[in-house]
Amino acid sequence: MAPMGIRLSPLGVAVFCLLGLGVIYHLYAGVISSRLAAFRSDFSPNTSKQKRDVDLRDLLAVSVEAAVLGGKEVKRIREEDGLKEKSKGKTKEGATELLTMGDLQSHRKMFNLLKNTFPDITVYSEEYDNTADKVSWTRDVPADILEKIDRGKMVPVDGVTVWIDPLDATQEYTENLLKYVTTMVCVAVQGKPVIGVIHQPFTGFTAWAFVGQGSNMRSRSAYSVNPPTVIVSRSHSGKVKSFIQEAFGNTTIIPAGGAGYKVLSLLEMPSHDEKPIDQADVYVHVTLIKKWDICAGAALLSALGGQMTTLKGEDIDFSGTPVNKGGLVASVGVNHKVLVDRLPAWDPENH
Repeated sequence: MAPMGIRLSPLGVAVFCLLGLGVIYHLYAGVISSRLAAFRSDFSPNTSKQKRDVDLRDLLAVSVEAAVLGGKEVKRIREEDGLKEKSKGKTKEGATELLTMGDLQSHRKMFNLLKNTFPDITVYSEEYDNTADKVSWTRDVPADILEKIDRGKMVPVDGVTVWIDPLDATQEYTENLLKYVTTMVCVAVQGKPVIGVIHQPFTGFTAWAFVGQGSNMRSRSAYSVNPPTVIVSRSHSGKVKSFIQEAFGNTTIIPAGGAGYKVLSLLEMPSHDEKPIDQADVYVHVTLIKKWDICAGAALLSALGGQMTTLKGEDIDFSGTPVNKGGLVASVGVNHKVLVDRLPAWDPENH
């Protein structure tokens, strides 16, 4: 008698397989889940990894928009005669530092636009105010930036420092000397100025530069250094005139308001119906000065092959403390080291 065959029930096989899959899932579900989560984190736009990087072209576009937005407030308040100026104290040289509603309202727009768009960046402003403003980036990138700058200029956000001056040349603003007035934004990466924006609220012109990438500005065709025409502060000059005469002899010295204006005086500017901007060959400052005053100008000059250094020729670190203690000399289109070598010994902290 032949042995009987064994027949497997299809239903039983199916049940067995399902039980086996259940055991495997129970054992490895945690591993699979963690692998999937890691995969998603690499590609999700909302991860902390993405928050730690910023595209500098976007930051340039936001910086331009912030400077223009702040400039509109500066102009509006000046035209409405609503300055409400008050003293913030005095400089080391004894000049009164003023705060107006133009400074304050411009700060609110500029600071909040930058922080609302890039919450993780560090922003330093000349003014302080904790009033929140829901202003948001329009996502518009100016045509000249689109033309000259590609996307994908990513840097870690923890190495980015943004300096804003909501109203440069406040003293001149109160005196209605409006050609000196600017709003400025600067982006420094690891302490080096990379993006600079200087906006003139009363002409509507905006100068911008991205070091190593492009700019809407250029240097003039010629400069003189024997002797140079030197532009200096009209309200914080200290003993700059005697310092310059010792360095360059009996040369032309132009007193002017606003660090942003002084940097623009070194460059080729578009013509306006208003009185044209002064033209200088060198910008010198011999007393203490804040980094929000000079960072944007330093970026513009650097993008065009120029330099802004301390009076000793040292690079200025645009991170950390807001005070630049070494004075400054700024130039473009000339041998900067030769200029520095002609300057007499000077300690800005003792003057």
